[in-house]
Amino acid sequence: MQRLHAYPDIQVMFRRLLLAMLIGIVAALAVALFRHAMMLLESLFLSNSSGSLVNAAGTLPWWRRVLTPMLGGLAAGILLCSWQRCTRQRPHAPTDYMEALEMGDGQFDYSSSLVKSLASLLVVVTGSAIGREGAMILLAALAASFFAQRLTPKSEWKLWVACGAAAGMASAYHAPLAGSMFIAEILFGTLMLASLGPVIVAAVLALLTTDLLSGGPAPLYTVHLVRQLHVMDYGLMMVTGLLAGVCGPLFIWLMERSHQLFLRLKLSPPWQLALGGCLVGLLSLLTPAVWGNGYSVVQGYLLSPPAFAIIALVFLCKLTAVIASSGSGAPGGVFTPTLFVGMAIGMLFAHLWGLWLPGLQTIAILMGLTGMATFLAATTHAPVMSTLMICEMTGQYTLLPGVLIASVVASVLSRTLRKDSIYHHAAEKG
Repeated sequence: MQRLHAYPDIQVMFRRLLLAMLIGIVAALAVALFRHAMMLLESLFLSNSSGSLVNAAGTLPWWRRVLTPMLGGLAAGILLCSWQRCTRQRPHAPTDYMEALEMGDGQFDYSSSLVKSLASLLVVVTGSAIGREGAMILLAALAASFFAQRLTPKSEWKLWVACGAAAGMASAYHAPLAGSMFIAEILFGTLMLASLGPVIVAAVLALLTTDLLSGGPAPLYTVHLVRQLHVMDYGLMMVTGLLAGVCGPLFIWLMERSHQLFLRLKLSPPWQLALGGCLVGLLSLLTPAVWGNGYSVVQGYLLSPPAFAIIALVFLCKLTAVIASSGSGAPGGVFTPTLFVGMAIGMLFAHLWGLWLPGLQTIAILMGLTGMATFLAATTHAPVMSTLMICEMTGQYTLLPGVLIASVVASVLSRTLRKDSIYHHAAEKG
C-alpha cells in the first residue's frame, strides 16, 4: 500500500481537522441510519422491538426459527446476483473500504456498495450469525468518500476514506482510540502523525455524535469487575494469550475450509446464502443464541457467566453458525462474532482453572475479557487496537497492562503459525 504523504503545513492541517470533524459527524449519522433501519425491519419481520435477535429467536416457533435466516440469505443472494447481472459491463471499482485503501485511490462503486450494504441488512435482521458493524463501517467510509471527492484533492481521498472507516468503527463500538489504531495498525501499517491526526478527530467526533443521538455516553458492554489483579491473574492472562494465539489461526483456517466447501457445492449465490441461513436456523433449534452477531450473548455472559456446559454448547453452536454464515458468503463482518468466540475461549479456560481457584465468577469475567482481546489480536494481528478496543468497550482500563501483554503474545504466536490475518482471508473471499 502506498504511504500517505508527509506532515503538511499548518493551513492544510487545520483544513484537514475541520473536514475530519465533518466526516466524524456524518459517519455517526450513517451508522445511526443503519441501526434504525435494522430495528425497523426487525420489528416488521420478527415483531421484535427489544433490539436482541436472540430474544426474537426465542419467541419464534421452530419452523420460523429455521426458515427466517434461510429466506433472508436467499433474498440477499437474489439481490446481489441480480445487481451483478445488471452491472456486468461496468468497469470494476471497490465496494469495500479496505480494498479502496489498499488497492484503489479512495473511490468506490457507490451503487454497488449500497446494494451490498442492503444485502447485509437483510441477512443481519433475519438472524444470520454475521456482524452488522461491517456494513456500518462501509456506509461511514462511503459518506467520507462522497465528501472527499467534492472537497479535497485526489491525493487525499485515501486519508478521508480511512477517517470514515475509523469514525464508523468508533460509532459502532464506542471506541474512538481503538478505531484509530485499527486504521493505523491494519491499514496504514505505521503510526504517521500527519495521517493519524484527522483519523482520531473523525473517530472522536463520531463517538460524541453517537452519544448525543443515544442520550449520553455509555460503554458498549456493561461489566462489573471489582478486582485487584494479582500475579496469578497475570499468569492466567498470559496463558489465555497463548491459547488465543493457537486458536486464532485455526479459526481463520476453519473459515477458509467452510468457504471452499460451499464453493464445491456449485450453488448459485442465492441458494448458497440460503443454505448458510438454513444451517444457522437449524442450529438455533439447539439454542437461539446462535442468531445475530453475538452482542447480547456477550453482554449477558459478562454480567453473569453461566455453567461450563452451557458455555460449551453455545460456543460450539455459535462457532459453527459463524463459520457457516461467513463461508456461504453472507455480506457482513466477523468482528463482533470474533469477540464472542474469544470470550467463550477465555471463560471455558477459566472454568477449568476455577476448579482449583476461588472466585470463579470473577475469574471467568476476567478471562472472558482477556479472551476477547487476545483472540481479536490473534485474528487481526493488531494487538494495540485489540487491547484498546476491549478497554474502551467495557471501561475496564485497569486491565490494560495485562491485556496488552497477553495480546502481544497472542499476535506474535498467531503470526508465527500463520502469516495472514483474517482480513487477508476476507479479501481473498471477496
